[in-house]
Amino acid sequence: MADRLSAREAVTALTDDFTELPHRIRESAPDGPLHWPGYDAAHARAAERTGERESVICGTARTGGTDVVVIAFEFGFLGGSLGERTGDRLESAYVHARAHRLPVVSLVATGGSRMQEGMLALTQLQRVARESVLTREAGLPQIAVVRDPTTGGGWATLGAGADVVLALPGAQVGFAGSRVRPSDADPAAYTAEAQVAAGAADALVRPEDLRDTLGRWLRLLTRPCDTPAPPPPALGAADLPATGWDAVRRARSPERPRATAYLDAYLTSRVTIGGDRCGGTDPGGMLCGFGEHEGRTVAYAAQTGTATRPAGYRTAARLVRLADRLGIPVLTLVDTPGAANDAEAERQGAGAAIADLFGAVAAARTPVTTLVVGEGGSGGALALAAPGNTWATPDSYFSVIAPELAAAILKRPPQEVETTADQLRIRPQDLVELGVVRGVVGPADRAPHG
Repeated sequence: MADRLSAREAVTALTDDFTELPHRIRESAPDGPLHWPGYDAAHARAAERTGERESVICGTARTGGTDVVVIAFEFGFLGGSLGERTGDRLESAYVHARAHRLPVVSLVATGGSRMQEGMLALTQLQRVARESVLTREAGLPQIAVVRDPTTGGGWATLGAGADVVLALPGAQVGFAGSRVRPSDADPAAYTAEAQVAAGAADALVRPEDLRDTLGRWLRLLTRPCDTPAPPPPALGAADLPATGWDAVRRARSPERPRATAYLDAYLTSRVTIGGDRCGGTDPGGMLCGFGEHEGRTVAYAAQTGTATRPAGYRTAARLVRLADRLGIPVLTLVDTPGAANDAEAERQGAGAAIADLFGAVAAARTPVTTLVVGEGGSGGALALAAPGNTWATPDSYFSVIAPELAAAILKRPPQEVETTADQLRIRPQDLVELGVVRGVVGPADRAPHG
């Protein structure tokens, strides 16, 4: 079981200078809108037990030097359930956030909608969703910290609907609460760990690390910039390849620097997003997140040299769209022999996932910069590339298709693969001449070619 801090204890642990926001005082009929027997008495007992008058507290605070609107659920108050008065407070919090251009941090611990208010309680989810959408359209980040437990409509709106979802280890997290799920259901599927593995949450964060992690996320997500990220300098070979096959051989070399080396050299204070929000992750094929480069925030989506899975493309598309909404420049690193093309990849919607990433990059208003750091294998690589602002390293190539496959399609013998590579004109200098890339970057002490 994860922490069971009260709402105010959670706020105190993560923020400074909390000031509660005013909210609408709703008059209610005896025992609520449904005249549920004993509802007023249960409400009074919850207030006496917790010291709160509702299941959420909302206010302004500072976290890691960033001013925020914070929403904290009090699970001890009727299971942190959402009713009409809860909706009033949540709406007021979002309105204040938009009026004062503040990010929203939700500390969620809820069992869902309040039965004693029936459908009027359930419709608060639509109200919350509307406020979240308006806040998203205003270009303000929303971060959720899912605590124990986070279930029902609270998970399906404030939790899973946030831009970034951080989860406490061991927390019960899922749409179905423990009393309503099938009796034979695997309880491990309803955990924070399972939600991270399924791509529905971004990371597990230990309680003792949460304050610093939350502060880092807020700093990175609240620094818009309209200047493109410069391409990183090359970390590998400095000289250009002599032939097309030489370019392929270099790009496939196990000694060539990979995405992690480039990100480590280029960014500081890096945080990662994980998962496509559709049930998938591709941590071995696509790295996505935000980091700091020379004092400003840059979003990144980087292929790792393996065949990219559909979940990797969807995660990258999610990253690009989030950065676009927040006005943060994007750096993409291309390095893949191509999209995964096995049967499972097709069942997972490879074509649709690649199309979605093409669309996200094409629609982005924020500047996108691309560096090809290794293999540029066909459309599975091009989907991540910025039109008009793509660069290449000396130990990379970009090709419409792998030379071996091109030779096979043309019914050429294996000994003609190297000739085919030359004919495809896939060397970095060829790509510059063709206008496919802007230039070839050299080491840090050398200006780009092209």
